[in-house]
Amino acid sequence: MKFSLLCIALLSSFSMFSQTQGVAYTAVGKGVATTFLTDYQCLGVNTSALGWGTGYEKKKFTWGSSEFGFGISSDVINKTRLQNFGKSIYTAIAYDSTKVINWKDQQAAISEYAQAGISMYADYNWGGLAFQGKIFGGIAFNVRENYQWYSKLSQNATNLIVNGKVSNLFDSVDVKIGNITTRIPNTGHISPDSLKNVVSGTMTIPLPISQLLHGTSIKMVWNRSYNLGYGRKVFGIDSVISIYAGIGGRIIKSMAMFDLDATANGIELHSSLTSSYNINYQSVLSAVNTVQNYNGGIPPAVGSGYGLDFSASAILWNKLKVAIAVNNIGSVTYDRNVYTIKDTLIGNIGINSLTDLNLSKSVNQLLTKGGLLTLKGQEKYKLANASTFRFGASYHIRKILGIGFDVVAPFNSENPGNIKNTIVSFGGDLRIFKWLQLSCGYFGGGIYKNNMPVGINFILKNGGYECGISSRDALSFFQKDAHSLSFAMGFARVRF
Repeated sequence: MKFSLLCIALLSSFSMFSQTQGVAYTAVGKGVATTFLTDYQCLGVNTSALGWGTGYEKKKFTWGSSEFGFGISSDVINKTRLQNFGKSIYTAIAYDSTKVINWKDQQAAISEYAQAGISMYADYNWGGLAFQGKIFGGIAFNVRENYQWYSKLSQNATNLIVNGKVSNLFDSVDVKIGNITTRIPNTGHISPDSLKNVVSGTMTIPLPISQLLHGTSIKMVWNRSYNLGYGRKVFGIDSVISIYAGIGGRIIKSMAMFDLDATANGIELHSSLTSSYNINYQSVLSAVNTVQNYNGGIPPAVGSGYGLDFSASAILWNKLKVAIAVNNIGSVTYDRNVYTIKDTLIGNIGINSLTDLNLSKSVNQLLTKGGLLTLKGQEKYKLANASTFRFGASYHIRKILGIGFDVVAPFNSENPGNIKNTIVSFGGDLRIFKWLQLSCGYFGGGIYKNNMPVGINFILKNGGYECGISSRDALSFFQKDAHSLSFAMGFARVRF
């Protein structure tokens, strides 16, 4: 329950970009996952790996919880901007006046974030359990929280969202002092007293919202999934080859979905957000079904769906692993707080400017009553899952060394929550002591540029207990022009 509240604070402050290693901190540290993960960690990645066993003699059960990962990536991020962003996040979650930074600096930073494009992710494993035996095969279950965000805003959209009713796109502003409202020219030199009392901005010549937002894309999804998978050996010749097959599935409960694209062909929006976002929707053209007000605790779901996984793998000479998988085939149907958009003329708006680096508040700026968009309620909306195809291989020398690669590609890169392009990664791990495993790797492509993940994992009592930390890009801690920040950890993995 406490994590739900923290998640809402975090994810309302910043949301995150899609990753390819799931919630497994051990895979985050090497950038590859397809042929490295087993037990409940392989759910949604390669369920056939459940047939491989735990890798530790006489240990058939694996239990884990409290595995967490987050990250942010953008072409314009550097250390200074990351520090400012971090201060803003910290302030949003636990107010600390010593962390507050100058808003003019924030405005410049958020404008650069918004227009250059930014992608973010957050993952949390509530709990997982797996059983793996030679005869039965392997079966696993876990509950995972996942939040994804990608956005790239046009210059006009950034101006309107960041500056609100005092944007320089407005020719004039309405100032209300007492019971008197006066319209004055928006010259950019309005006195501070007048600025505090601005209630709306007005364009002399209204423009279509599709024109104002042209070039803007925002994708966001927040899901909780209940995952189940089974894998086993289907064919084998001792010490030569073993073939495995796996199947998995999940029930998905979605708390939020937002999908906006403004192109030369017009503007398209589909939105369904839980009541924890506290959006004051317009009273007209309201959604057919709504959810109750949020009073704390776990937010109510606005959509439900399913996903299916299929995979196969082979182990050759007990050293070479090869696997192929298709994951998350299915969809989610949203039937609460479902809205689409009407392409209308914008002449007057009354939204406030943003007050910090909380870029995800742009959703509120767009949807809330008096905001930029004119909404139209829907009964339901069906969204295909962020499905992926993956292929991986790795070479292992006992438990000492493992090196491999992954190729992960989206079926539809435009779906909220999916990766934007094919990702190729290389990596591995080295067990320098029985109790210490180090990992590193490389991945890149598209908006992800060049990343060097690193990780450290402590393995105690012959695999009986594990804990560790990792990052998707170690270079971000040393380079001035670092373009990403990430962190993953796990401290409660037990085998018996």
